[in-house]
Amino acid sequence: MAGRKKASKRGGPASPTGNAAAAVRQGAHRARQGASRAGERASEAGARAARMARQARDASVARVRDLGNQARDSVTGTRPAPLMPHLCFVQSPRRPIPHLTMSEFVRVATYNVHRWQGANGRARPDVARAGYVISELNADVIALQEVLRPFEDDGRLDPAEDPLGQLCEELDLHLAFAVTRRHRRGQLGNAILSRFPITSISVLDISYSRIERRGALAAHVGSAELGLGVVATHLSLVDQTRHRQVQSLMEHPALNAGPAVLMGDMNAWRRCKGSQVLEESLGLHHNLDWPASFPAGRPMLALDRIYTQKADVLSIHKHDSPAARKASDHLPVVAEIQVKAGGA
Repeated sequence: MAGRKKASKRGGPASPTGNAAAAVRQGAHRARQGASRAGERASEAGARAARMARQARDASVARVRDLGNQARDSVTGTRPAPLMPHLCFVQSPRRPIPHLTMSEFVRVATYNVHRWQGANGRARPDVARAGYVISELNADVIALQEVLRPFEDDGRLDPAEDPLGQLCEELDLHLAFAVTRRHRRGQLGNAILSRFPITSISVLDISYSRIERRGALAAHVGSAELGLGVVATHLSLVDQTRHRQVQSLMEHPALNAGPAVLMGDMNAWRRCKGSQVLEESLGLHHNLDWPASFPAGRPMLALDRIYTQKADVLSIHKHDSPAARKASDHLPVVAEIQVKAGGA
């Protein structure tokens, strides 16, 4: 009898008192885990709050310093005048290259290089990173936006050390650059790269907003017998301002004096008055479906476009390569165009 009772204690069902004790221990364990997680979340929240406080403090100090600088400049008259878009750098290949004659078929491309700072815009400017993508395009004429000509340590620009100029020298490309605004790292603007000689250049100020500085760089490439007008631009983020900019571009001689191409970051993420004017006035490609080029990692928006005047777009596509996805937040857009005989 005693043996059966002893066995019952070892292998029989647990008593109600034992179940209650186990439940209490489990509840206490869960409570300790919950308290630990709550403590960790509180620590993370505290750290975030501290970071935000430091950022707010730094931003406030920066604003106060900026206001102080503006006040001193206004009193002393040393504040620089607002920058007007203007031509500031033109270069042809220094070494002898074979003379190229433009045919009726021309490969053109547009590329927003994002200040050479990579897809996230945080990396140190590196022209070689996007320069490799430019070499992949194998295009005859390229329009670049958000081109940065970096300042030297002493705040000067040395044309002999200009990284974009060095890139074009390596690729045997003619170059024209027009600055649109000052950037803390240098000059920011638009550029045209061409295998053919650049025979004329002009700059158009389309800064119709006090907030955004915008410009367009126009050029004629090729020869008098067979050439192409090229307009490179970066339009406003605001629909109304963009519409006014488009109207100015449509009146520019570069788009009305023969075969021409308008390329750039149009910022037309939806159908608007500006894009409607362009599509009604200039030549479109065969299927009306613009290739999505932004953001580079997962393109969803067709911001970068190529329009033609007195030329046919035979094909158009985004250039999606591993290098292009890392070099900028935009992918290049490339088109094959055919210049109409006699510019008809």
